[in-house]
Amino acid sequence: MSEVDLKPAVDLTTGEFEPEQKRYFEGFVAGVQIAKAAKSVAGAVGGAPAAASEPVGPDAAALKAQDRVVTSGGKLADQEKVKREQHPFDAYGKLKEQAAANEYPKPPDNFRWRYYGLFYVAPNQNSYMCRLRIPNGILNWFQFAGLADLAQRYGGGYAHVTTRANIQIREIEAKNAVAMVEGVQDLGLNSRGSGADNIRNVTGTPTAGIDRQELIDTRPYAREWHFHILNDRSLTGLPRKFNVAFDGAGIIPVLEDTNDIGFQAVEVKDGFGLEPGIWFKLCLGGITGHFDFARDTGVLVKPADACMVADAVVRVFVEHGNRTDRNKARMKYVLDAIGIEKYVALTEEKFGRKFTRAVPGAVAERPAFSRTAHIGVHRQKQAGLNWIGVVLPVGKVTVEQMRGLASIAHDLGDGDVRLTVWQNLLISGVADDKVALACDRIGSLGLATETSALRSGLVACTGNTGCKFAASNTKKHAEDIAAWCEERVALDTPVNIHLTGCHHSCAQHAISEIGLIACKVQVDEDADPVEGYHMLIGGGFGPQAAIGRELYRDVTADAVPGAVERILKAYLAHRASNEESFLSFARRHEIDALKAMAELEAAA
Repeated sequence: MSEVDLKPAVDLTTGEFEPEQKRYFEGFVAGVQIAKAAKSVAGAVGGAPAAASEPVGPDAAALKAQDRVVTSGGKLADQEKVKREQHPFDAYGKLKEQAAANEYPKPPDNFRWRYYGLFYVAPNQNSYMCRLRIPNGILNWFQFAGLADLAQRYGGGYAHVTTRANIQIREIEAKNAVAMVEGVQDLGLNSRGSGADNIRNVTGTPTAGIDRQELIDTRPYAREWHFHILNDRSLTGLPRKFNVAFDGAGIIPVLEDTNDIGFQAVEVKDGFGLEPGIWFKLCLGGITGHFDFARDTGVLVKPADACMVADAVVRVFVEHGNRTDRNKARMKYVLDAIGIEKYVALTEEKFGRKFTRAVPGAVAERPAFSRTAHIGVHRQKQAGLNWIGVVLPVGKVTVEQMRGLASIAHDLGDGDVRLTVWQNLLISGVADDKVALACDRIGSLGLATETSALRSGLVACTGNTGCKFAASNTKKHAEDIAAWCEERVALDTPVNIHLTGCHHSCAQHAISEIGLIACKVQVDEDADPVEGYHMLIGGGFGPQAAIGRELYRDVTADAVPGAVERILKAYLAHRASNEESFLSFARRHEIDALKAMAELEAAA
């Protein structure tokens, strides 16, 4: 394969094409239109009336949405042209041909193969990454061990646990792409629809069914939605990616308010004219990479109706989402354009009946989160049993560690491995008398069940070792921050620090107490720019939802650990009391005051 073949001509995360590729697709579409016009004329000459055919079948709604764009004089985004030319799920034979030839895809197929969970991530790695679908983030020990085998046989010998309670396997050669996808299916898992313009992996409370404070077990609802979208092709005609999360009011946050649809379990009290009991509150339009949280619609959903309510929400998005501008194609922008009430009304039409609306005072307060429940030993609702939260260094785990953890889950737990949005995992169902042994065996794998207040909330995206768009090595720099600050700051309360490599914000830096987004910093005008970050402070989620404020710009990666050290020391020195959280401290002060306190610590 030549260098020209290897040169990526597409945005490997959003699928945006370079100018020459755009010209190709414009020519292709023009040719198709000319051919259609010629066929129409020929039909008319032959005496048959020329009539445009109405799209039918499972792709009809998406095709009609595209037609409305073209008819109104608009220009379809390149990805819409690719889908129209050949739907990805009709192209599996071509993927197999490329694998047999050990051939990596050109831009159109690079976009298509994401529908199978395969991402060609050149130039950072001349290979595929495979992302999975794991409903509610829970899989069996033998599935986890099987993924380790696949990662060793076809990948780079490791996996990443993601911020969607998912798994990514990297460094897959083109010749192994189909074997990876089919190997995942052999395990009873799936990668279908885990990339591109699809409804992504559905998340839920990681302690579902074992959490002492949960209001509802989210597993059956996540599972129903998972299989619903896998088996209904009409839900693959989206103009952009789509995220759905179920929060059962458990002790570990799911970050459902950062999703396009967030179902939040709530208790409706008696005496307010509503049926008392457990409902889901419906929230729409979360996308914190675009600085917006899911909005409370005021709608209450019976858990049994959640799947079909989500179906209706998605179908409205299929019809009304932007198919010309990829940067404005998420559901948030439909809500911005038509308003939340109009969107809910359209959803009610799809659903077939009016929604139940909350009334003031009817919904009880949600049980509180714990900042550290995803790490360490915690008692389950089942007497005598515990879950153990295992620390994975910024989400990376080797195949040897995966097999070891699977064995522990089988031998000492209930057999489940539960992934969290905090890039770690839980082993559940460990009896009281087996906890010490389980922790010892986890330690023998080079992993831990206890960690510092800083590492417990440390999150980092893939970074530039495996992502074209990342401007820095986020995972390395996260470890640098932890190593530096642990020796210098006696932090006695958890502080979340999230590092993300680009504006796509996979690590959700904007909602972290300290958020870092990578950039290039020009230190010397005669030298190439170096890796660095802009630093935000005071972000939060759930009841404390807010987008962080910018504290510093253009901090070189080498200087970031020191900058984090100073702001942490400023917090410890100037907090109102030992009980004041970092978040409260950060929000209580203006940015200039925070900078001044940090400078005092630098001079100390």
